[in-house]
Amino acid sequence: MTALDAASPGKLHSRVALGTRTVFLIAGLGMSSWAPLVPFASQRLQLSGASLGALLLCLGMGSLAAMPLTGSLVGRFGCRRVMLLSTLIVLATLPLLATLEVMWMMAATLIVFGAGLGMLDVAMNVQAVEVEKAARRPMMSGFHGFFSLGGILGAGAISLLLSVGLSPLLSVALVLLLMLLLLVASLPTLMSTRLHQPDQPWLVVPRGFVAFLGLLCFILFLAEGAVLDWGALLLLQRPGMSTAHAGLGYAVFSVAMTLGRLTGDSIIQRFGRFPVMLAGALTASAGLAMAVFLPSPQAALLAFLLVGFGLANTVPMLFNAVGNQQDMPANLGISAMTTLGYAGILSGPALIGFISQWLSLSGAFLLIALLLLAVAASARLVAR
Repeated sequence: MTALDAASPGKLHSRVALGTRTVFLIAGLGMSSWAPLVPFASQRLQLSGASLGALLLCLGMGSLAAMPLTGSLVGRFGCRRVMLLSTLIVLATLPLLATLEVMWMMAATLIVFGAGLGMLDVAMNVQAVEVEKAARRPMMSGFHGFFSLGGILGAGAISLLLSVGLSPLLSVALVLLLMLLLLVASLPTLMSTRLHQPDQPWLVVPRGFVAFLGLLCFILFLAEGAVLDWGALLLLQRPGMSTAHAGLGYAVFSVAMTLGRLTGDSIIQRFGRFPVMLAGALTASAGLAMAVFLPSPQAALLAFLLVGFGLANTVPMLFNAVGNQQDMPANLGISAMTTLGYAGILSGPALIGFISQWLSLSGAFLLIALLLLAVAASARLVAR
């Protein structure tokens, strides 16, 4: 039994909330640590652009394969065991990603690494939903804020260590040590309760309200992926924007999203879920439109800032909604919605590229802005 199992409603021990935030931080550190290693992997394996793209897809394939199964795993074995297993998978595979020199071994390791991240993502959100329910106050945005913070810290730490001359393996080892220490500290606060019901399937298929939430999650993750994968190219269409500074768009977006999530719980507590969901989707939509139409690079960067603040709390509120719906058990609903949402990030680059050839890159961004208006129109349902 954990502190959460013993806690009375409304009197959740602060250690449980802190432990949940720590797991989200670990997940952010693990996911982002791979990004600075990509150029080194490409150089070791002597990959062409197409080969590197195919290799990078392996991470998403692993996550998409694991996510639909994780809800059932959590139901049968509890969050603690699944989060422990998935984190250990991430810890075990990252050193291999920093050293492997054979293509098929690298691809297989990336699939396993992605599976570990996917399992961790679902399991930690199941715990977060239960913690928020027990606390009877908004907490989900703060949890996701720690994931975003871990993303910034992980990529920044690895990049810094590499820049001072450390090898990829040693750089990763130092970050892994930090992740391991955080894991050990958080273990006593993780849920051990099993949610299994005999008729729960292994493979989760979204249905009812969960399918609707999954579609909204797909749109929101598609918007996030658009800024990540295509934002720099959109900025380069502005006169005076250099290639060296085009990446600032995603940096501004990431900082805004992190700050928005870390302050989101208090904002939701004050104004309510419906106004925050509505304002967030409208702000993100307006930001994408501004990124297309505003002529100066500085104004376009401001637009990406608005997109980051707008999207910051929308996805966390979807997790709150899926955790409180009645069409599916919460653990299965979270698993199904996360899978659909992640498919938005995975398919986003190709989908936007296809639309760009049909319309233009600006047209693709405007289409996503219109989809975000559909999310805004659904705010009342999400906040019900």
